[in-house]
Amino acid sequence: MSSDSLSPSKDIDVFEDCECGFEDSMPEMVSSSSSSNTSPTRINYKDSEGVENLQSFQEQCPPDGGDKVILYTTSLRGIRKTYEDCNAIKFLLDSFRVVYLERDVSMHLKYREELWEVLENQVVPPRLFIKGRYIGGADEVLMLHEIGMLKKLLQGIPVCGLNTDLKCYQCGGVRFLLCSDCNGSCKLYKGDQGHNLNNGGCLFVRCTKCNENGLIKCPSCSY
Repeated sequence: MSSDSLSPSKDIDVFEDCECGFEDSMPEMVSSSSSSNTSPTRINYKDSEGVENLQSFQEQCPPDGGDKVILYTTSLRGIRKTYEDCNAIKFLLDSFRVVYLERDVSMHLKYREELWEVLENQVVPPRLFIKGRYIGGADEVLMLHEIGMLKKLLQGIPVCGLNTDLKCYQCGGVRFLLCSDCNGSCKLYKGDQGHNLNNGGCLFVRCTKCNENGLIKCPSCSY
C-alpha cells in the first residue's frame, strides 16, 4: 500500500469541524485586572509642579471613605490570582505604613454589595480607594507604584505607629468576631412555645446581631 493512499483527501480543520457547543453558565464577573469598564477615569489635572495628584482620579466614594484609604479584599483562596493580588496591594500599603481600612467581601456580604454599587459593576477585589477617589485594581495600583506615583497619592494619610505590627488582642487581626448571642449559627431559640408549633410556628428566629456568616465586627479594630 502506497503512502499516498493514507493521506487525507482534504485538509481537516479540527476546530472548524468540531461542534462541541460549550456554554459558560457562570455569572459574568469582572476580574481584578485592568478592564475598560472598571479602570478609573482619569481627569487631566496637575498640581503646580506638574505632578498628577488625587484630583486626576474620578470621585467614586465608598461609605465613610471621604478622608480614608479603603481597600476591598477577599480572604478566600478559591481563585489563586485574586487572593495573591489582594495580598500584593496589602503588602504595598503596609510597606508605606499608612492607616487603611480593609473590607473583606468574603467575610461580610454588605462590603461586596457596596463595592458593586459604588463602581456600578460586579467587580472582584482588590479595589483601592483613596480619599473618595477610585484608584483601581491590582494592575493599576502596581503600575502607579512602579512609576512612583502611589506614594504621592498617599501623602497626607495618617501613618501607623511603631507598635502597629501587633495584631488585635480580640480578633487576631481578622476584624470579625463570632457572634456571642447565637454562637455563629445565625439562629436564636425563642423558648418553649409548643402551643405555637401546632399553628405552624417556629422555635428559632434569625439573629439580628450578626451577618450572614454569624460574625460581628470587632469593636476594637473594625471601624
